[in-house]
Amino acid sequence: MAGIFPFLNAPGVGSVKKDLPMFREYAWDYEENGMQLVNGTPVILEGNEALRVWIYKALQTARYRHLGYTRSYGSELEKLIGSSYTLGATQIEVERYVREALLVNPYIRSVPQVKALLDGERLTGYVIVETVYGEVKADV
Repeated sequence: MAGIFPFLNAPGVGSVKKDLPMFREYAWDYEENGMQLVNGTPVILEGNEALRVWIYKALQTARYRHLGYTRSYGSELEKLIGSSYTLGATQIEVERYVREALLVNPYIRSVPQVKALLDGERLTGYVIVETVYGEVKADV
């Protein structure tokens, strides 16, 4: 079924390779917004816990802004700041931007649920993601 965003269902988007190594990421301290350290050494997570960190960081990073990241990494959520979209249109765009940001990761199979909550001027919510390791829920 063709939609106005046909690339979201394109073959290969969110597909899984069987020979993927274990996904690893440094543990993240969300309150301090920095790497978790134990005795000065970074903690390394694996599987869904590592993917939860990757999801958080990908959604917090502005796409196309930092030369250290590929053009496919990050999100475009900040485009919604100051927009004149209705609440409904904003929620639809949040869902689209989140899915576009996450489905570039080969460990992520699908993003079945994106919940956006607009509280005044603050956008919060959560996302449920199907990964090669199972389901993971992450805050947005």
